[in-house]
Amino acid sequence: MEDFIMISRESEEFMKKYMPSMGICGTIADFYSVFSDTTRIRILSTLSIAEMCVGDIGYMLKLNQTTVSHQLRILRDAGMVKCRRDGKIIVYAVANKYISDVMVTAIDSFESGKQYKKVD
Repeated sequence: MEDFIMISRESEEFMKKYMPSMGICGTIADFYSVFSDTTRIRILSTLSIAEMCVGDIGYMLKLNQTTVSHQLRILRDAGMVKCRRDGKIIVYAVANKYISDVMVTAIDSFESGKQYKKVD
């Protein structure tokens, strides 16, 4: 049995031109998988507002420093946060504005009442 294909050759070429490669799709999936943990989202939200050290993040989010440090390592490995030394203290910040943009877009979207349905 032969499949029935409705897409035109022009549409097919257009789609092929703009569809991301499998490698890029994998990178995007990896990027968004970091957002699958509420603690990491809370840390990113905090760091989108201000740079902070581990102790301050833990204080603001009511988390112990071990948990914060563990999640920051994951976020650093994913390239989402960066750190710098300020004397004896290590200060963390969101790595680039795109991370903050993702956070703001998500917050604005869900706070405005848009519905989201979890896919199983």
